Amino acid sequence: MNAQASPPTSTDPKPSSEAVGLEPLVHHTALPHTRVSVAVDRVIRRIGDAVSWVWAALLAIIVLNVVMRYLFGEGRIEFEELQWHLYSVGFLLGLSYVFECDEHVRVDVLHDRFSLRTQAWIELYGILLLLMPFLLLVGIKAIPFVWDAIETGERSQAPGGLPARWIIKAVLPLGILMLAAAALSRLTRASSLLFDAPQAVPAPHVAAADASDPADDAPAAPDDASDPTAAKE
Repeated sequence: MNAQASPPTSTDPKPSSEAVGLEPLVHHTALPHTRVSVAVDRVIRRIGDAVSWVWAALLAIIVLNVVMRYLFGEGRIEFEELQWHLYSVGFLLGLSYVFECDEHVRVDVLHDRFSLRTQAWIELYGILLLLMPFLLLVGIKAIPFVWDAIETGERSQAPGGLPARWIIKAVLPLGILMLAAAALSRLTRASSLLFDAPQAVPAPHVAAADASDPADDAPAAPDDASDPTAAKE
C-alpha cells in the first residue's frame, strides 16, 4: 500500500520583494541636471568625500583622549579642543554635501504628496526666499568674525590650548560659500524643470555609464560560438 506523500513544506523566508526596507522612507525630488549643476556637484562631492575622513580622525582622537585620561591619568586640553574643531569642520563642510545629495532632513510631510512641478516650485521659492537670504546674512557677519581673530591673534584661553583660532573660524565662511554653491546648483535644476532654462543634460552617472560601456558597440556573437556541437557538424 502506497502512502500518499505529503507536499513539502517550505521554510524559506519571504521573498525580498515583500521584505520591509528603507527605500520607501527615502524621498528625493527628481530634478533634471544642468551643466552648472553637474560641474558644481562634482566639486562638492569630491570635497565631501575628502572631509568625511574627519569623522574617522575625530573618533580616533576621542578614543586616544579617553585612554590617556583613564589609563594614564593624563588629560590633554589640545585633544579636547581638537575634537570640537574637527566636529565643526565636518558639520560646516558637510552641509553642502548633504544638500547636493538631497539627503537633508525635510520636515514638510506634504512634500511627497505634491507633483514634481509643485516640488520644484517649493525648491525654487525655498532657496530664493529662505536659504539665500540666510546665507547672505551669515556670510556678511562671518567675514569680520574671522578678520578680527586674525588681527588680534586669537588663541585658546585655556592653558595648553590650540593657537590660531582664526583657522577654525575661517571654516564658517567657507562652509557658507560651499552651501551657497550647492544652492545655486539646485536652483538651476529647479529652473530647468519649470522654465526649460538652463537646458537639461543627462545625469552624470547615466552619461558615464553610456560612455564606458563598450558592450553596446560590440558585434553580437554568433549563436554557434557557444554551441560545442556546432564545430563538429
